[in-house]
Amino acid sequence: MRVLVVGGGGREHALCWAIAASPLADAVYCAPGNAGIAETAVCLPVAAEDIDGQVRLAREHAVDLVVIGPEAPLVAGLIDRLDAAGLRAFGPSAAAARLKGSKGFAKELCVRAGIPTAGHAYFTDAAAARADLRRRDPPYVVKADGLAAGKGVVIADRLAEAEKAVDEMLTVGAFGGDAGTRIVIEEFLDGEEASFFALVDGANAVPLPAVRDYEHAGDGDRGADSRGMGACSPAPAVTERVAEAAMDEILRPAVAAMAEAGTPYKGVLGAGLTIVDGAPRLREFNIRFGDPGCQVLMARLASDLLPALVAATDGELDFFDLRWLDEAALTVVMVAGGDPGGYARGGVIDGLDAAAEIEGVTLFHAGTARAPDGSVRAAGGRVLGVTATGPDLAAARARAYRAVDAIDWPGGFCRRDIGERADDDSA
Repeated sequence: MRVLVVGGGGREHALCWAIAASPLADAVYCAPGNAGIAETAVCLPVAAEDIDGQVRLAREHAVDLVVIGPEAPLVAGLIDRLDAAGLRAFGPSAAAARLKGSKGFAKELCVRAGIPTAGHAYFTDAAAARADLRRRDPPYVVKADGLAAGKGVVIADRLAEAEKAVDEMLTVGAFGGDAGTRIVIEEFLDGEEASFFALVDGANAVPLPAVRDYEHAGDGDRGADSRGMGACSPAPAVTERVAEAAMDEILRPAVAAMAEAGTPYKGVLGAGLTIVDGAPRLREFNIRFGDPGCQVLMARLASDLLPALVAATDGELDFFDLRWLDEAALTVVMVAGGDPGGYARGGVIDGLDAAAEIEGVTLFHAGTARAPDGSVRAAGGRVLGVTATGPDLAAARARAYRAVDAIDWPGGFCRRDIGERADDDSA
């Protein structure tokens, strides 16, 4: 099979890495890719959001399957365009992608399907939204309805901060486009957070292991939301009972509701969970693998990924199963100085070979580029996903940080507590 992976981050590197290992893969392409992906796949200089360009690439290279990594091209209808061109593609249609593209749509589906989620209200008027906030107790949760590059959620302890978020989203239009033309104000869910994913073929869902995400820039989950500073799997808070409830009460009802509405969901469907008093409640849906959550899942996957992606695309997941390593996996994300508010590009990254030689370690590139002199340089905010496996989370964590310390990159930094709480929780 000839496979095109759309995207150029750590998630896409992990997907290319897993797909290239399949005996079914004759050729793997990635657009646009990065310096690390170029060692596994043929990188093609077309942006993920260039819908016409991606369709053209798939045709020119006669690919048998297109795998779309990021959410933006999914919401923009890349799957629909590929389908219309007679090309097989893994991911949801634009209509199904509304589960992520519109928080209001997702909340309405939860109400219709009886999915446990936070209490909420929608607003298009800033004055009405501020009045609603004044009737609530902190923390306050304000969300832009549409996509906002992972930064359209504000959780504020002070009313003034929440009101400022409302004004920025509805009055100033901080996120551009339609992201903030409607906002959602939610009940704050207090509990342990985790991500739970399943492969979906329109009717059937095959669960994947749970992931614990670390989204804030600073140790102790402090600082700005950086869209992902690390991840580990398994997630100790997701017991077997919680996992079964997530499938039976959240993911399967969502799949059924989408099918009943005439917009069947295919691809990977994620549930951002908050576990309250031992029961999972939905924070949000995701329509693509997480980043860096995908890295830890691919590191633990013992099955061939490619047949699973084909089965989901072709509606043949009934009776399908996946095997997973008993080992734990952990990813530490190394980011460029200044991320997420702005970052420095061009810094040379040395020590990658030494880090990769450590037992159980795999380096997944995100924002990297190969310079003419052959050096690897930082070319984005999140730059490297240092991923390690081990017999337990403590061992995986030790290996990952040993690899981090072997990397010589003065312009980079990372959190030093990835997996720390999860390891404590599992003790």
